[in-house]
Amino acid sequence: MEIVPLAGPDGPLLLRPRRHADARGWFEETWRAQGLPAFVPVQENVSHSIAVRTLRGLHFQRPPHAQAKLLSVDAGRIEDLMVDLRPGPGFGQVTRLHLDPVAGSIFVPKGFAHGFVTLEPDTRVRYRVNHPYAPESEGGLAWDDPALALMDLGPAEALEINARDRQWPRLHQLGQVFA
Repeated sequence: MEIVPLAGPDGPLLLRPRRHADARGWFEETWRAQGLPAFVPVQENVSHSIAVRTLRGLHFQRPPHAQAKLLSVDAGRIEDLMVDLRPGPGFGQVTRLHLDPVAGSIFVPKGFAHGFVTLEPDTRVRYRVNHPYAPESEGGLAWDDPALALMDLGPAEALEINARDRQWPRLHQLGQVFA
């Protein structure tokens, strides 16, 4: 497995598997603790999005329930979106990456808002987190904030978005979430 940094030190990582194939099919290692920040999954989630251009996110959990995520695509294809909310020079930096079942996995550290847009119908995304879901710590960020430069995703009416994800604050309204 190759580990590729996506955005600065201690930022998101792409875990690119090495696939070994023969007449039976293929085998690949998708994750190992060695070479990654400490990460012990305690919960696994799967989302299934029926329509192309379904937007999920941008979500995070506030401390003390902040989550790191290990995300992979089981079926379909997504554009993954990560926004650095940690104080410092990377604050507000957006990392974007297309991901499908063969591209690998993404490790998203604590301190990032995360979301994705589906690029194919019937897309299934699996993510493991290192802290259980805590509704009282839930937070989000407006995907259509001009400061994030994600407007090329299309107008809101061209996306499938739930009511909760339409009401998140913009980056400048968020304040400091992560110390």
